[in-house]
Amino acid sequence: MGDNILNQIKSDLESFVGKQVSLKANQGRRKIIEKEGVLEETYSNVFVVKVEEDRAPRKVSYSYADILTETVEVQIKENNTKIGCVSV
Repeated sequence: MGDNILNQIKSDLESFVGKQVSLKANQGRRKIIEKEGVLEETYSNVFVVKVEEDRAPRKVSYSYADILTETVEVQIKENNTKIGCVSV
């Protein structure tokens, strides 16, 4: 069942490649980062977001499991859709 959910998260993200997203990532020890960028690419196990920094743009990558475990929250800016939200 977990594999099916990961595939759903991946396909949801694939449909928004090239769109602006907001990221909220839990880095542990009460450190949470919030960034905005463009969903650049999806791969078999990870997705890549291009983030604009002060000095230069950089790319960050996260796994689909990070979304499943709620370590990372991804929200599409265009329509405020949260990826990976499961309503029970």
